[in-house]
Amino acid sequence: MKLSVFAFLLTANVAAGFTPSSSSHAFTTQTFASTADADTPTMSRTQTTAPVFDEVCDTVGVTLTRFMAEVAMLNPEIAELATLFGAIDTSCKAISGLVKRSQLPSSETLGYQGEVNIQGEDQKKLDVITNDLLKRALRFTGRLGVLASEEEDEPVDLVGKGRQEQTDLIVEETDKYVVVFDPLDGSSNVDAGIPTGTIIGVYEHDENCVVDGEVQDNCLTNCLQAGTNLVASAYCLYSSSTFFVLTLGNGVYMFTLDENIGEFILAKPDVKIPETSSILSFNEANIDKWDEPMKETVYKWREGKGKSGNRFSSRYIGSMVGDVHRTLLYGGVFGYPGDTKNVNGKLRLLYEGAPMSFLMEQAGGLSTTGTERVMEITPDVVHQRVPIVMGSKNDVQELIDAYAAASSK
Repeated sequence: MKLSVFAFLLTANVAAGFTPSSSSHAFTTQTFASTADADTPTMSRTQTTAPVFDEVCDTVGVTLTRFMAEVAMLNPEIAELATLFGAIDTSCKAISGLVKRSQLPSSETLGYQGEVNIQGEDQKKLDVITNDLLKRALRFTGRLGVLASEEEDEPVDLVGKGRQEQTDLIVEETDKYVVVFDPLDGSSNVDAGIPTGTIIGVYEHDENCVVDGEVQDNCLTNCLQAGTNLVASAYCLYSSSTFFVLTLGNGVYMFTLDENIGEFILAKPDVKIPETSSILSFNEANIDKWDEPMKETVYKWREGKGKSGNRFSSRYIGSMVGDVHRTLLYGGVFGYPGDTKNVNGKLRLLYEGAPMSFLMEQAGGLSTTGTERVMEITPDVVHQRVPIVMGSKNDVQELIDAYAAASSK
């Protein structure tokens, strides 16, 4: 309780006492050069316009609401993100409560829906409930044109027919953003009490796709953008605490839900992943099905024969949000590579791979398929899968070098 009071007072003091200053910091381009020869491909972040932050944004104890209000004041061009993230904030709190109560015998979220989603996966009731919850929360912000979800067969149009059905509920709409999300990553693990999460990516919406009040076909393809076009991405982790981790293109900020005051509190500003690690996070039962560069690199890491000389240990939850969260904090390499059974891996590019890669790169890490930067891949379809390896810069670069060396033979 003392901590909650302290956080509340600190938030109030910050709101009253801080003003923007000349010490605001901005994002700078980072290029991670290969340790191999000059012809080896490197992974680099495309230069983008990033928001300006000040002391408020870097002060531990400030609330997410206050944080976004400060960002909106300093960066009027993205002020509407504050409204969007207000809805996401509330949704994550609601989903956290649903996950905690889901195993009660009386819970209406218990068990399977009896349907199969577009991925061919059995839908749990919790999948459907969380998907609907996020859709409604985002729709009524009035800031959304199109959304795409793991649980939806196609992108959902919020500009055309969907909007017209309930125009009286939406005010001052701008249709500025496209949101893609996985409402409950790792939902199959809920019954076992394993961490689950929500993954969210935000793109700008093409305002030219509506002509004379009619929705054009390209509106529904607004979500098929490369990760380099992301305006923001975030995830919520439902575990020992409820965490909210986001990037607006200027570093990674980690908030923790204080249930006593009902607010996400900034716990770790400007998170940076260690550059070298000793943790593997793969489903190593599939190692015999991986291609040679992947297989040989992982064998070297396990035996302590990689470039760092570290002997890697295994830490694998099987829930992307949980594994990536630990990787961001402690360093490591998380991945779900392609194999002979799933050539393109199993993770979805649009609403898992790209948003999480954006977060990983903003924390100083890398994300690759082995041969391509994940952020630069433009999806052809909403539910496109992609091989992914992400984590500590030096270790992921070692894998990139292995693929480059193999292709040059």
